[in-house]
Amino acid sequence: MSDNNIKMASEHLDFYYGDFKALHDVSLQFRKKQVTALIGPSGCGKSTYLRCLNRMNDLIPISRVEGKILLEGEDIYNTSWDVVSLRRRVGMVFQKPNPFPKTIFENVAYGLRVNGIRDKSEIEKRVTESIQQAALWDEVKDRLQESALGLSGGQQQRLCIARALAVEPEVVLMDEPASALDPIATQKIEELIHELKQQYTIIIVTHSMQQAARVSDKTAFFYIGKLIEVGDTDTLFTRPRLKQTEDYITGRFG
Repeated sequence: MSDNNIKMASEHLDFYYGDFKALHDVSLQFRKKQVTALIGPSGCGKSTYLRCLNRMNDLIPISRVEGKILLEGEDIYNTSWDVVSLRRRVGMVFQKPNPFPKTIFENVAYGLRVNGIRDKSEIEKRVTESIQQAALWDEVKDRLQESALGLSGGQQQRLCIARALAVEPEVVLMDEPASALDPIATQKIEELIHELKQQYTIIIVTHSMQQAARVSDKTAFFYIGKLIEVGDTDTLFTRPRLKQTEDYITGRFG
């Protein structure tokens, strides 16, 4: 992996739940400061693949991985990797907003404290910056000591993004981050993704083809655990190489 613009990649990745093979020989590269969308019908393996990228699937006892996932050229499944430090570098935002039952401030500060940061002024600075980055500051700056559970769904999801950004990750994984939100909140998340790619490598699973077309630079199409086609988003949506991709994009199946 000599290309310096490649932030992360999988090489011949197979993934198993017990005897069931959920991913088949997936090789895919993610470039720095680009948004890559993973699309495909429900159950095609795109979320499973995303969770391999920061070892979230380690939490499933019967799962196993074969092949490599490289971050800056280092295999994250190597036994020398500390999973906590990996998840600091590769942050994750889930489908449903999952704020902790704490104040807005403490939600964002949580990861900093877990990572051993004790300096109050440093925590305050990072919390403020992260909430600003998540385009939420103007809405919550006077409410930082109130419960995060009082925020709207869209605000909660941006808070979860702020929480992921606070520990200064290099890669941000998003698993259908807007699927539980209304159209206005969805638009805010999409605008935010455009802003964030100036600094981060972003990989987003989305069930919405329109969303993939709006937010991503590259799109990868998965079907039954296999990577079928990957390319620049504009090209993939207008001139896909494979009929299977075209059939999915035009709504003939899925």
